[in-house]
Amino acid sequence: YQPAPLSEKTLPDTFVVHIDVLYKYPVIYSIVSGDEKGYFIIDSSTGIVRTRKTLELEDFPAIFNVRATDSFTASIFNEVSVNVTVIDENDFPPVFPSSLLEARLEENLPATQIIQLEAQDNDTGRNGFLTYGILSGDRLKFRIDEATGILYSTTSFDYEEEPTEYQV
Repeated sequence: YQPAPLSEKTLPDTFVVHIDVLYKYPVIYSIVSGDEKGYFIIDSSTGIVRTRKTLELEDFPAIFNVRATDSFTASIFNEVSVNVTVIDENDFPPVFPSSLLEARLEENLPATQIIQLEAQDNDTGRNGFLTYGILSGDRLKFRIDEATGILYSTTSFDYEEEPTEYQV
């Protein structure tokens, strides 16, 4: 069984998967191995698997085995594997180490690299990838590389004819 991925924020008692067998007599379902940390519980008569506690992302993917045992003869049983994956939620905002960075440019330089911004994000995988953009400031005179965070001028500046300070 490969149930739909669960969120790392999945609450206890959340439905995971329904294990079902084609058998003419009642069976007893049990988790027999692979769930050493006790994340899951199975209803012994219905085969419905639910979460028992909060999921820790670093423990997944996890594979555990479920046994369906004949309710009259314990030596008659079959087992199946359940492969559970957990999705990392985007729950950490990016953070800049400083709220203000200053850079100086010489006048009459051609378009040039000014400074590289570096934000940190404690999410993992695709949720940890950052893109950069200019929210305010003179977008005609500045641009930013979305992937690297490098801020560039797009023109040269003249000290006598331009403002002497810009905020981007």
